Amino acid sequence: MLDQRERKRWRHLWPLWARSAQCPPPGDWQTWLILAGRGFGKTRAGAEWVQAVAAHDGAARIALVAASLGEARAIMVEGESGLRRIAPPGQQPHYESSLRRLTWPSGAQATLYSAAEPDSLRGPEASHAWADEVGKWDPCAGRAMAAWDNLMMGLRLGDQPRVVVTTTPRDRPLVRHLVAAAGDEAPGAAATVVTRGTTFDNCANLPRAYLHAMRRSYGASQLGRQELYGDLLLDRAGALWTRALLETARESGAVPAAARTVIGVDPPASAGGDACGIVVCALGADGVARVLADASAERASPERWARAVAAAAALWQADRVVAEANQGGAMVASVLRAADCALPLQLVHARTGKAARAEPVAALYEAGRVRHAGLFAVLEDQLCGLLAGGGYAGPGRSPDRADALVWALTDLCLSYRSIPRVLAL
Repeated sequence: MLDQRERKRWRHLWPLWARSAQCPPPGDWQTWLILAGRGFGKTRAGAEWVQAVAAHDGAARIALVAASLGEARAIMVEGESGLRRIAPPGQQPHYESSLRRLTWPSGAQATLYSAAEPDSLRGPEASHAWADEVGKWDPCAGRAMAAWDNLMMGLRLGDQPRVVVTTTPRDRPLVRHLVAAAGDEAPGAAATVVTRGTTFDNCANLPRAYLHAMRRSYGASQLGRQELYGDLLLDRAGALWTRALLETARESGAVPAAARTVIGVDPPASAGGDACGIVVCALGADGVARVLADASAERASPERWARAVAAAAALWQADRVVAEANQGGAMVASVLRAADCALPLQLVHARTGKAARAEPVAALYEAGRVRHAGLFAVLEDQLCGLLAGGGYAGPGRSPDRADALVWALTDLCLSYRSIPRVLAL
């Protein structure tokens, strides 16, 4: 029978509780890259590795690098799986915020760094390092690569300097560099070992409702492949939208009041074919358009998708519904009017291909004039499948949701109604 003290220590015996993928790989490696979906247990694996190093090597000098100092402290140090939470009794490190420094009872020390300030890593030496979420490190002006290069050049203390990298895969130059390094078998090259995994590998420690919601919402999408299944999805050559562009456009928090709200509709050619794209967008008083909702209806009859449009218009108090009418214009109008006779409807006819219509809208994203008020997995997959010069390489046969978004944003930002006019009196 274990006493209370022994039971507490039992909970901190990480090798007994860890999955094999969370334990350091064997062999002579310099970089251990854990490339896995959200909730896999990457942070816990990184923290436990650092804790083991600090407990057994009082001379260890460890660099802790995150996208920002705030994230380094909130996640790597104070988080649920952070260093101060997972340390066994009597081995918890002391944190000095003014020095950004952790000190363990053994004498080992760790210092926090921000990847947004690459020069802060120029000069300091380390024997070990933990780099967290490198996919989030700022790639602008080469900051992420500069931070990594400075970190590696300073990793020169001790007999066997090592770094653990924990990240969800994102198509960034640094992530691609690390993955490519794993295939480098040149003589004398420093070994990079990659551990891959999914959110569902950690199902024993995640709420069942969360796992169900993730599968239902994102399981079949490319975003789900990246964020849940840990696949590194590379942007397609010539795509009008990239995932980096969409991440830049994403915002959280309260949505400003809308000056106008428009719902774009791309009706399907038949009830058993493509989805009916239904996307809600609004133009704020700040001049920025926001994608508010994707209410698209899959394999719906005309009556059902028309009701979905009417419901979205009522919910979001839309000023206008813009529906493509190339496939039976009169039928589209009559079906929508049957669902709601008061629907503020405007029919539009496509005179160019989907990609050609999308190019000016993609330019709005590049100019910072469009934001996404949330995650829209299937819609964003379709946007990333539209290719400059024509062509579609995304999921499904047609970019129905993307086309609906293009109609809505064109009406909000590119039509004559959105152009300021001077009225002569």
